[in-house]
Amino acid sequence: MYTASPDRYAEMPYRRTGRSGLKLPALSLGLWHNFGPDRPVETQRAILRRAFDLGITHFDLANNYGPPPGAAESAFGAALAADLAPYRDELVISTKAGYLMWPGPYGEFGSRKYLLASLDQSLRRMGLEYVDIFYSHRPDPETPLEETMGALHTAVQQGKALYVGISNYSAEQTREAARILAGLGTPLLIHQPRYSLLDRRPEDEGLLDALDEVGTGSIVYSPLEQGLLTGRYLDGIPAGSRAAGDSPFLKPEAVTEDLLGRLRALAEIAAARGQSLAQLALAWVLRGGRVTSALVGASSPEQLADSVGALRNLDFDAEELERIDAIVRS
Repeated sequence: MYTASPDRYAEMPYRRTGRSGLKLPALSLGLWHNFGPDRPVETQRAILRRAFDLGITHFDLANNYGPPPGAAESAFGAALAADLAPYRDELVISTKAGYLMWPGPYGEFGSRKYLLASLDQSLRRMGLEYVDIFYSHRPDPETPLEETMGALHTAVQQGKALYVGISNYSAEQTREAARILAGLGTPLLIHQPRYSLLDRRPEDEGLLDALDEVGTGSIVYSPLEQGLLTGRYLDGIPAGSRAAGDSPFLKPEAVTEDLLGRLRALAEIAAARGQSLAQLALAWVLRGGRVTSALVGASSPEQLADSVGALRNLDFDAEELERIDAIVRS
């Protein structure tokens, strides 16, 4: 029987999420990849146990994570029942709805019917009475934002979610979502955008400024750019990597010689800091405290522990930041 480490809170920093009372670990575990029937169950359980022992209390899911869709929630539910159920009140569990889950007009996007039905399905797969955070996973171009935000508010009223969030919304959509939710009495807790050393859109398009304005926290996904910032690609595309396979998220043609040169230059800066490239990339998104938490995936407990090592040095001097910007933005 699993017993959590008594030192699990000794080193992990926790950051307040916007203007809420909720604190999240600086690193959270995302179950987008590596959790489903194509992975050994014991490996999945070992990763989750190691995460909690390291102080990672937040586990991030979505209805469509797998493959197939729903598989990650089912796998997490089984691991929760086997290992982590006694610690439920120490955990922050989130899920999302927005992408295609079932056929027909009610199986995706942001209608009230889809969001609330999907949440019920997610709760059944995970064996939970409630999630801590329920997200609208993407904006719906055809459904009024008032309806989508109203459905999130209803989830809280029903006791099926404690907080609500949005993901992949623009700065202006975020401001409007926060305004609608505030009027309903359910604050917008958090936004989950894509953000990394190589993808600066939350900075460049004003999203981080918007979050500061409305008092909403942020948790960023793909801080390692689908593995590009892990160091695996410094000598080209390795066998067994995401770019070498049929992943829709990283195509081999994206791994250009120019990109490899930039990655190698970033790795030199990381080495001078006593970090791996992955640790540098995670430290960079967490610098300064504007980002509440960074989502990391893991294919093994050891990989997860290496990511947590980034938290030993989150400070950058002006020269380091200038060198990084010159490499990435030139």
